[in-house]
Amino acid sequence: MSSSAGLRPSRLDTGLKRLSKAANHSLLWFVIAAILATGKGPYRRGAMRGLAAIAGASTSANLVGKSLFPRRRPAADLLAMRRRLSKRPTSSSFPSGHSASAAAFATAVAMESPKAGAVMAPIAAAVAYSRVHTGVHWPTDVAAGAAVGVGAALLTRRWWPLGMNEPASAYEHADLTSLQDGDGLVVVVNPFSGIGPDPTPQITEEWPKAQVVSVEELDDLPDAKALGVAGGDGTVAAVAAIAVERDLPLVLIPSGTLNHFARDVGITGLHDTAQAVADGVGVRVDMAQVNGQWFVNTASLGGYPDMVRIREKLEKRWGKWPAAGMALFRVLQRAKPLDITIDGDKHLVWLLFVGNGPYRPKGFAPTMRPRLNDGLLDVRYVRADRKYSRTRFFLGALLGALEHSRMYKHFEVASLNVEVHGPPISIATDGEVRERANHFKFRSRAAALGIYRP
Repeated sequence: MSSSAGLRPSRLDTGLKRLSKAANHSLLWFVIAAILATGKGPYRRGAMRGLAAIAGASTSANLVGKSLFPRRRPAADLLAMRRRLSKRPTSSSFPSGHSASAAAFATAVAMESPKAGAVMAPIAAAVAYSRVHTGVHWPTDVAAGAAVGVGAALLTRRWWPLGMNEPASAYEHADLTSLQDGDGLVVVVNPFSGIGPDPTPQITEEWPKAQVVSVEELDDLPDAKALGVAGGDGTVAAVAAIAVERDLPLVLIPSGTLNHFARDVGITGLHDTAQAVADGVGVRVDMAQVNGQWFVNTASLGGYPDMVRIREKLEKRWGKWPAAGMALFRVLQRAKPLDITIDGDKHLVWLLFVGNGPYRPKGFAPTMRPRLNDGLLDVRYVRADRKYSRTRFFLGALLGALEHSRMYKHFEVASLNVEVHGPPISIATDGEVRERANHFKFRSRAAALGIYRP
């Protein structure tokens, strides 16, 4: 600090003061995250991971670290007036919360996009140094804060593993034919899916010979060589079911809000699908059924559908992972236990999740599938037969330690029978609530769906 205090006045003084103020309450990083989120792929993932890392770093540094390690800040009169902040912080000096957030964001962004991380690194370093330059932190405060931030960013991998952008493995498909100009292609379009414009003009421009129909015309589709769908996961599931029944390959055009199935298959946009259709290349993937109802992603009983709905409402403001934690807390707070029998064994559970294929990570925040060719169902449930089970489960989820929690069970099977004792309950498949029942028979159908994929 003494060597920094002895620096001669320069134009950097004003710039570093402004930079330090801009990083108050992580506002600078929120603005940068918003800019990154307008991009695709690694930039958007970097923004989301960065916000999640900031949440962990800020909590660790400001709420925990400063309480455990009270320390006086450097004396203000050691610095020239032009370098002092107009409003000096009064909390403990150790560790630096600004440095923690800066290091957390830059590290998290670099984990997803090294190019964006290279841009973030000098900005983060400047923010960290500005806290010493303006006289509100000792160098050791900054070093400790940076270490906390890097650690928080690395810990996000417990909830959100890296490498989630690779398409899932699938079965080879040798029977697909090239559809020049969309000849023989019938595309079902749901213009109300997602938040973007109606994809119909792009589809007709790409495939002038294709026939475009609406969701309401599903039952009256003419003969076709392939069946296409443009919409969210609910629309995709409905059209995929018809494609399976008719043994038609699926042409997938992601245009929903989340597009989980398309992302796992490896389709990021119309350009991917168009190339595959022109080349006549693709794969076969597993599908799943519950009581004869096909689904492409997930089915759930209990509070899981409510958790997803609440998370989606909150994530625009708080980010995906903080929103998931808040949604989980709210659902568990209101939920009533389900008395069920799973493959002959009785259980008392808070919620039950069944995925089409093994999901990752293994904790109760499944986000991606590395494989769609296992012929397995991913089954997860939260026990309700132990004291403080909800609290113990919630803490395990926050700490990323659900794999070792007795409150959480996870296994993979080809089929599953679930009997609900008491009044019939609804099941949700791919975000859609289905009819009530007491018995649910789940089955994985290996290589059931052919799909064009580059």
